[in-house]
Amino acid sequence: MSAERASVLDRLLDGDVKLVAAVLGALYLAYVLSGVVLGYSLRGQLNAIAVLTFYIGVFAILSLSLNLHWGYTGLFNIGIVGFMAVGIYVMALVSKPIYQPGSAAQVGGLGLPLPVGIAVGMAAAALLGLVVALPALRLRADYLAIVTIATSEIVRFTLLSSEFQKFELFGRLVGFGGGSGVILDYQDPLAAFFSAVGLQRAYLGLVDGFRAFIPNNPKPVVDGLVYGVLLLGFVVAYYWLLKRTGESPFGRVLKAIREDETAANSLGKDTNRFKIKAFMLGCALMGLAGILWFMSQGAVTPNTFRPRITFFVWIALIIGGAGSNTGSVLGGAIFAAVLYQGPRYVKNLLEAVLPQASAPSGFGPAVAPLLGQGDPLPFVWYTLDSIRQLQLVIMGLVLVWLMHNRPEGLLGHRKETAASIDLSSRTRGTTPRAADGGVEGKHDD
Repeated sequence: MSAERASVLDRLLDGDVKLVAAVLGALYLAYVLSGVVLGYSLRGQLNAIAVLTFYIGVFAILSLSLNLHWGYTGLFNIGIVGFMAVGIYVMALVSKPIYQPGSAAQVGGLGLPLPVGIAVGMAAAALLGLVVALPALRLRADYLAIVTIATSEIVRFTLLSSEFQKFELFGRLVGFGGGSGVILDYQDPLAAFFSAVGLQRAYLGLVDGFRAFIPNNPKPVVDGLVYGVLLLGFVVAYYWLLKRTGESPFGRVLKAIREDETAANSLGKDTNRFKIKAFMLGCALMGLAGILWFMSQGAVTPNTFRPRITFFVWIALIIGGAGSNTGSVLGGAIFAAVLYQGPRYVKNLLEAVLPQASAPSGFGPAVAPLLGQGDPLPFVWYTLDSIRQLQLVIMGLVLVWLMHNRPEGLLGHRKETAASIDLSSRTRGTTPRAADGGVEGKHDD
């Protein structure tokens, strides 16, 4: 290994990689200890780890995608879920088997291989991004936000429409299923992946190896764990792509637009063209994130893609810090483990250690013993019983606290070098030129 490569590796291991590994290690340890307290079997522990890994992966991927729009370019996109829906629905239309009369699926697809469907789904999300970007990127801030959230709702209601429930395409009966949704009856994604890379036999051997620990049908457990690991692989790929993008001349122009678009325009940069490219790339990545999230679910319905998922992604990005790729990964992981999955675990843990009692039927009976006799248990049980309804309230309170106390995210302000070379070293006695479009910004890594 060359000295230059060793230096890069050492720098990575001394910084962000260690930070991400430490946070993930702490989250996984907390979940394993919770499983021990709750008396989970090995199968239960592995299932819990698989679910946690899945949500960490999807929220980290979506947070990184949003970081390209907001953190790098300053584009206020709150229509994320619409691009996710386009990705998975178009992928399903392309890759579902051809309709056969009498089958369980009400509509079929074009029967093309799964990788082709994924590529077309990403392209469709990018194309929708172009359609939105051409008129909307002339707008600023909250006006762009209104256009993007309206677009996501237009996508959802279009998918719900009976006009697109069934229709013919290239002589095939296809459709989006309307309110009933679409059955995702294409080839199993893991089987397709391992068959494509020639590792299907090795994967089945891995499943058989787990029979020593989980004798009764270990495949669903192994599938969940392996799919979670693959998602983490996509997180690494997204991180690498965005880091390379940010360090390129293209990325430095995006950051210049974020800091001062007028100044970037005055330097001869066609800022609209750069914003359109960045918006399309981010939308394609969001489409892929939607595919990765829902492609293994068995079915998908339009009402899954309500705006709340968009706001979940924004909370994840704000937790880590907009503009920071490392912060995006950490924000996605912390949001998934603490705010998205955490309340259910807290409820189960408290039910395991507190004296058993039935929850009061309403808020009044829950508060009365607390105010009258100082007995907090009825209120605690009422809160635990309503934890799912209170989850959004908890997220809102966390978001308000962050905006007041840590608006720059957990990692704080992180500065970047404005040029493509290190300006601190002037060994040749000449003054280095700043990179094309470079600015000194915050949060970028």
